[in-house]
Amino acid sequence: MDPYEGFREFVRGRQRSLMRTAYLLTGDALQAEDLLQTVLMRAARHWRRLADGNPEAYVRRALVNEHTSWRRRRRAETLTAQPPDLRTGPDPGDESLTRMALQRALMRLTPRQRAVLVLRYYEDRSVEETADLLNCSQGTVKSQTSHALGRLRTLAPELADLLHDVDPEEVTQ
Repeated sequence: MDPYEGFREFVRGRQRSLMRTAYLLTGDALQAEDLLQTVLMRAARHWRRLADGNPEAYVRRALVNEHTSWRRRRRAETLTAQPPDLRTGPDPGDESLTRMALQRALMRLTPRQRAVLVLRYYEDRSVEETADLLNCSQGTVKSQTSHALGRLRTLAPELADLLHDVDPEEVTQ
């Protein structure tokens, strides 16, 4: 019996979605590939046990946990010659500049806050699903979401129009 039976199909079917999640967590395509590869190697070793449950939930949770571990190990900051000018922002009509500003702001959030926003708003997960994936309470998801959105508004005021669409009541549901 092949110990990886079904694993290859799982990876083929979910690779793009998992890679998007890894990219949103890391903010870098190469780091996202490394993160996903590390997690998939671990999942492959335990595939027989995972195949009977919910392997996608395991892999998504493992992505978040592994990324958090990487961040703890690497606390170095990137220094630049000039600090960024926070008074000016991108042209709100330019979608690519808005996306880059959002990515920069997301990278300044804590790993947990970033994970909550990625799962809730990018992957459109419910509070309950997000809590299950992050192994925390629903109240923690709600408070982390609220804090993260508030911090995004502070870090990137140029994204106010984008963040204006997030209903505060939706955060607590």
